[in-house]
Amino acid sequence: MIGPLVYIILYLCAFFYIEKRPVEKLYIVHMAIDDHIPFCEYFVIPYFLWFVYFTGAVLLLAFYDRRDYYRLFIMLASGMTLFIIVSLLIPNGHELRPTHFDRDNLFVHMVQALYRTDTPTNLFPSIHCYNSLAADIAIQNSKDLSGKKWLRAGSFVLCWLIILATVFLKQHSVFDLLTAFALTAVMYVLVYGRDTFRNFCNATAE
Repeated sequence: MIGPLVYIILYLCAFFYIEKRPVEKLYIVHMAIDDHIPFCEYFVIPYFLWFVYFTGAVLLLAFYDRRDYYRLFIMLASGMTLFIIVSLLIPNGHELRPTHFDRDNLFVHMVQALYRTDTPTNLFPSIHCYNSLAADIAIQNSKDLSGKKWLRAGSFVLCWLIILATVFLKQHSVFDLLTAFALTAVMYVLVYGRDTFRNFCNATAE
């Protein structure tokens, strides 16, 4: 458990550094399809639930299935490290956020608070998307959780609501999601399909 905690501390230090560092030029991320996705403030609920979902999945597997806990950790750490590297080498941002809101309600206020605290920079691959997929993959693949059908179904639904929230709240471009999907596919093959990783996780869990 010490290794993951150390990694989280190092990751957060790196993340806050890239968020605050001055950059001369931002590469603007945009796809034509982004302009056809409407803003919907109600998706702020699943967006914020990501923190509960992500943390819950890690803790659940840590106590119920150590083998898949380590698989999840390897998958998360690999993707998050690559995200930091990409953000350092290719400073990026978007200009998708609405400048005004047609409605005035609690959910809009929550989105406005989100916008004030989360800068529209360092976007791809989307960590919200990637970590959600990694968590759901771990839950769906866990033999110890195979009998908990409602848990598995709930994980799947919440995972995809979180992913949709990133674009309906204008937090991410579709490009950020596509890069997260591609990275997830590669890491899934490496972590779940290769004997080396599988044997490492099995040995670590014993």
